[in-house]
Amino acid sequence: MANVKHATRPGEAEVPGNVTAGKAPDAAKIADGATAGGAPASGDVMKELKVTGHMMALPAGLFCILYETNPATSRTGGLPGVRISPPPLGAQNVEIAGFRPDGWLGPDGDATLVRVRRGPAQVLVTIYQLPGQTESPPKLEVRQLLGDSGAPVAAAASPAAPTPRERMDMLAHIQTRGDVGAKFGSWLGERGSQNWIEGFAIAAPDGVDATELSYQAVLGRGWLSPWVEAGQYCGSRGMALPLLGLRVRLTGEAAEQYDITCAATFLGGGAAGPVGNDETCEAAELAPLEAILVTLTPKARRAPRPRR
Repeated sequence: MANVKHATRPGEAEVPGNVTAGKAPDAAKIADGATAGGAPASGDVMKELKVTGHMMALPAGLFCILYETNPATSRTGGLPGVRISPPPLGAQNVEIAGFRPDGWLGPDGDATLVRVRRGPAQVLVTIYQLPGQTESPPKLEVRQLLGDSGAPVAAAASPAAPTPRERMDMLAHIQTRGDVGAKFGSWLGERGSQNWIEGFAIAAPDGVDATELSYQAVLGRGWLSPWVEAGQYCGSRGMALPLLGLRVRLTGEAAEQYDITCAATFLGGGAAGPVGNDETCEAAELAPLEAILVTLTPKARRAPRPRR
């Protein structure tokens, strides 16, 4: 049975439900010299893999399933590997988005998102290993990002945006680099670095109320995080979970005082934007977000409306 660890540390949600091992189906065997479809075999032999299946029960919400990094794991032909799949029944309640195009999770710390629309729902976890591998089964960690109401899990609060004395308008947590800051009109993140952004925060400029500047992160195809106000962190940290884009908007008096645009680059060389207020900035192929450029331009001066 695979070692599936339910998150219990601060910032992680404990997921109810048991993970039970299923019986691995027998793989087909082709003997050396056998023929298939009337054609002589080339002498290759199809190896029988060690396959175990597990059903994991999750409540409604958004979850990240993380394959914990293990440098000691031997890797042959990309194995061991894990696949997360919808269940045979009730698949309409489960949506899965992996960050590798082939859908696999490997021992380099890969992750996938699972959204459960109506819970509890079952998710199928299948683990593939070579028969001679002696290491322990892969360790998977489940972290809840959003609750059933669509609100961020309170215990998962992340550090806030930079304080004014740091003289930065934006902050991002970047893969392998940590927290990086930038001013409006400057790139946040390094274009061409192939290091993705896991989360970001934007501070409100002087004279703008925090409630009038808000933003979202793109989590998957048609998936956007809840809106957060200026100064709040949006995304994750240390989960190998890239953002796929962002959306920034101004409302109220802030929208009357400033024009805002957003541009971005993505892993693989893609780019998007600049887009305007309340428009989503993402790559057509939904590649991980690499760097962002948020520009705030004052509009022509006009007499400000008195605040209430």
